Amino acid sequence: MAHNEHEVNHTEPAWPAVTYESRPWSRSGDEVGSRRQVRAAHGPYTAAVPAFIAQLSPNLPLALIALADDVGRELTRFDTQVGTLAAPFSSILLRSESASSSEMEDLTSSAKQVAMAEIGDSSSGNAELVVSNVAAMKAAIDLADDLDPAAILTMHRALLEKSNPDIVGSWRSDQVWIGGGSLSPHNADFVPPHHDRVPALMDDVMHFSRRTDLPAIAQLAIAHAQFETIHPFPDGNGRTGRALIQGMLRAGGVTTNITVPVSAGLLGDTEGYFRALSAYRRGDIATIVETMCEAAFAAINNGRLLERQIVDIAARWDHAIQARSDSSVHRVKNLLLRQPVITVAIVARELGVSESAADTSIAKLVEAGILLQSTTGRRNRHWQATEVLNALDEFGARARRKRAGR
Repeated sequence: MAHNEHEVNHTEPAWPAVTYESRPWSRSGDEVGSRRQVRAAHGPYTAAVPAFIAQLSPNLPLALIALADDVGRELTRFDTQVGTLAAPFSSILLRSESASSSEMEDLTSSAKQVAMAEIGDSSSGNAELVVSNVAAMKAAIDLADDLDPAAILTMHRALLEKSNPDIVGSWRSDQVWIGGGSLSPHNADFVPPHHDRVPALMDDVMHFSRRTDLPAIAQLAIAHAQFETIHPFPDGNGRTGRALIQGMLRAGGVTTNITVPVSAGLLGDTEGYFRALSAYRRGDIATIVETMCEAAFAAINNGRLLERQIVDIAARWDHAIQARSDSSVHRVKNLLLRQPVITVAIVARELGVSESAADTSIAKLVEAGILLQSTTGRRNRHWQATEVLNALDEFGARARRKRAGR
């Protein structure tokens, strides 16, 4: 879908830019680095002081407002169309969005590794982090009616409780910085606000997020940028901030059925995304709104391709299965669309049948060419639906391709 007709002119009155304050820096005494680096890590540093935005109203160019309105309508249409299909697209797109959001933090994993992690049999740490990101996205959607600071802490806990439990449950209690080395914030690319400012800023941005008088897409883009500027945690800020987007889409009534893979859209222009966050700190809100709009359009287009692939796969499977329509074989087929790696125990549990019946159904799907045993031997056997895994990996590959004109 082309939207080049929207030429956005970023000339509206500025949103308040981030200001800065001087803060004292105390060396721990055990830093390791060159003499130059250690000398630079000395004396006061400057940290950001974001404005409070809860009561502010964005003033955006008319063309950008029109673009955001288009996005909202297309997202709702996609949500309605995909949400009514028989295939479990809610689960499929939730996993895809979580994988894309994780990949933006260089946490890459194949669809098979993620599927293995979902059943507790993965050796990939990144895949386990993607599964935790699924939990954070679910928390965001479940808490959409009550997006407050406690909801953010819940999302963050779901994301990192397994991998980094010491930092969940509260805001950060130390200064963090982006770029410039690990010794000190003096040469950083950006220094978020001092930790003593975080609680009030988080109260403020979540108040902004709950407002009902703002255009939904512009509101979520600004809230996301403000959240990333605050950087309330030692780790997991990007993934939690992108989970917030999903919660706000649901809270604003833009979506009701599915998770739109917005992060997959952002993956096509990560440099543009980070530039937009930097521009936001300078008081430019139009760039992050436009970036989020273009990412949403890219996500919808990619999501529709995935939808068609999954529908085609399901149709081929139906043709290949020579069994009664009420057979448990068909129920296993539907399970495979949302869980493309299975075991006998998983099928028995999910379908409420004996392991013997589950084994029989799996054997019929292997015979039909739908399932492939992915482990050797008779113990701890796994089977995979290769077509589904390939479709998910192709979705990720499309998301990574640079968008035209970027």
